[in-house]
Amino acid sequence: MELTLKAIEGSRQDLYIAGERVAPSSGRYLPSYDPTTAEPWYMAADGNAEDVDAAVQAAKKAFRDPAWRRITQTERGRMLRRLADLIAENADELAAIEMRDNGKLLKEMRAQMRAAPDTYLYFAGMADKLHGETIPVNKLDMLNFTLREPIGVIGMISPWNSPLMLLSGTLAPCLAIGNTIVAKPSEHTSASTLALAELIDRAGFPPGVFNVVTGGGATAGEALTLHPDVAKITFTGSTATGRRIAANAAGRLVSTQMELGGKSPHVVFGDVDLDRTVNGVVAGVFAAAGQTCIAGSRCFVEAAIYDEFLERLVERTSRIRIGNPAVEDTELGPLALEAQLAKVEQYVGYGVADGARLAIGGRRPQDEALAKGWYYEPTVLAEARNDMRFMRDEIFGPVVGVVPFRDEAELLALANDTNYGLAAGIWTRDIDRAMRFARNVDAGTVWINTYRSAAYMSPSGGFKESGYGKRGGFEVMREFSRLKNVVLDYSGATQDPFVIRLR
Repeated sequence: MELTLKAIEGSRQDLYIAGERVAPSSGRYLPSYDPTTAEPWYMAADGNAEDVDAAVQAAKKAFRDPAWRRITQTERGRMLRRLADLIAENADELAAIEMRDNGKLLKEMRAQMRAAPDTYLYFAGMADKLHGETIPVNKLDMLNFTLREPIGVIGMISPWNSPLMLLSGTLAPCLAIGNTIVAKPSEHTSASTLALAELIDRAGFPPGVFNVVTGGGATAGEALTLHPDVAKITFTGSTATGRRIAANAAGRLVSTQMELGGKSPHVVFGDVDLDRTVNGVVAGVFAAAGQTCIAGSRCFVEAAIYDEFLERLVERTSRIRIGNPAVEDTELGPLALEAQLAKVEQYVGYGVADGARLAIGGRRPQDEALAKGWYYEPTVLAEARNDMRFMRDEIFGPVVGVVPFRDEAELLALANDTNYGLAAGIWTRDIDRAMRFARNVDAGTVWINTYRSAAYMSPSGGFKESGYGKRGGFEVMREFSRLKNVVLDYSGATQDPFVIRLR
């Protein structure tokens, strides 16, 4: 299938199983909506348990097939490099597809898609670096060693906010290790994952190594988490859904890797360059319209500079250009879903009702050109408290609460007073203070004088209700492989089984 917006627009997108497009067994399709117009632009197959089973069986067969199981690690690396080249060749089209599906800025999607090949190249190099160890034992003439092996069929459930970037962080290492995959993208943003499946086929991966079942979470997603032949599940999304998936997996005694919600603290001390810091805070919460789990949505500012910082934050927020994400100078596009827009409106209402002051934003844009889309103004709520509902729950939108603090002890108590532990950021010139914060804050990633600086070479993952398990770096290779111990006695000696020899 042609990988272009034009080819997808108005089409019916089927499932991808064993290297072929397959119609859903139910015959049903779900609309995917363009967030800029709130109108459907293609239909994706509504997969169910029968379709999931077909995909899992294809992945299981491919996992056992010598065409995949018996190739060398180096050859898997070559396949990943070919895939990286194909993604690079099609990066701009993939970016345009994702922009149309979730409303993110085209320039942001282009940056993601042009960077995506590097993830695959990195793990292509890892393919033949994953190895076991020899371990000494207290017996001569005995070899004791470990092996790292692929796990089997991996179920991957990915979100709507950055479908390919977030999928690639687990897909690339899983392919490098030798696993096979059944992907279930969000029913709201299926097109780019289906397009990637076509590229994986062109790169020479055997049929069944990568399969895509689109459809709802309660149908296709639930079936994937319950399937007896799925050996591990990786999920990115809400904490509530993560709990359900973990429970399903626990019932089958298989492991999961979860990247869940966040309510990250973004800290500003009085010794900073205010212009630089304000830009960092704006980028940390309003980039991607706040639809990122690492958004710095709880901003704690030292009381001595609180008023000045807030004034500058409001002024900079007032200059954010809201508009069509395809336009180059747009800085804030629409929210991806109508339900997400409604949630943002609800939580801003909670904030005001709980006593926060609406410093800027708090409504849909008044521009008639944006009236049809799911747009919402970037919003700053001042005089916020950590116990307010909008400060406790993940909103996933362009909303930040600003809270004053007096000293480090109060700050750390506020920062850690959350159910989440995904990320945190601090702005200060005092390196001792920064390192104390990094040591003591409950967050899987800590940024100092920067924010949202991510790299595929670094391990990432949350604490507490933000999930568990790691992505990125060599840690993810351990996450999606299994360790086997092998013991070899090469003495050739015959021993009476009932005679015990002491050392």
